[in-house]
Amino acid sequence: MSSGARLIAKTGAERTMRSVMLGAREVSARCSAFEFIMKPVIVVIEDEPSVREVIAFHLRRAAFEVRPCVTGREGWEAALSGADAVVLDWNLPDGSGLEWLGRLRDEPSLAHLPVLMVTARASESERVSGLYSGADDYLTKPFSAAELVARLHALLRRAAPRRRVLRVGAVEVDEDTGTATSNGRLLQLARREFDLLAFLARNSGRVYARRELLDRVWGEDYLGTERTVDQHVARLRSQLDLPSGEPGEIETVHGRGYRMRESA
Repeated sequence: MSSGARLIAKTGAERTMRSVMLGAREVSARCSAFEFIMKPVIVVIEDEPSVREVIAFHLRRAAFEVRPCVTGREGWEAALSGADAVVLDWNLPDGSGLEWLGRLRDEPSLAHLPVLMVTARASESERVSGLYSGADDYLTKPFSAAELVARLHALLRRAAPRRRVLRVGAVEVDEDTGTATSNGRLLQLARREFDLLAFLARNSGRVYARRELLDRVWGEDYLGTERTVDQHVARLRSQLDLPSGEPGEIETVHGRGYRMRESA
């Protein structure tokens, strides 16, 4: 082979190799971007820098995308922008973690977002208070990184099966996003209003006494009166704005309680 031919062959081989390398880098970049997109997003709300950094470090090693936040307000905004779970401290610069937890639960789009409280508050009464306030799980400091990751994985597994849309007539209840519509119109519901609507939709056609609704939706330890149910039903009816007798309407069954009229 002449020197000119060898030069052409060498140049061609180098170009081919560069092309392969560029292609490999492109595929690698695409795969990395895909993996990044598919990572569960965890909002970490913790005001202590060292603790926040440790949590973020271990969650990233476990293939989570982490959005670290110092205040409840930052965490609230991060959750609204899209998250799969929240790690929440109790003591925050702009209020109690329980207060922010209540706000998360009252926001329809965040009502079912899994929340793991990670806090130094370790007494039984404090753990119980955190769970009753809406936390899905509770981990006390100091904690094991392996346990933190395992608990988050468990929360995400438990959250996945209940993601579905309930449809009764013109009423749709999305238990994944915590939103509901009537005739395609988005309803503005507080947390308990959404919970009550979802419960009635899941059990459409069945009559529930006020006391039973309090126990099933608010919890057996709720100390409010049956009038609470009446007030929530009245607000739901106003939001649903359905003609009498239409599927999805919340009916009063005199002497017995309430039911959602089921589809024919």
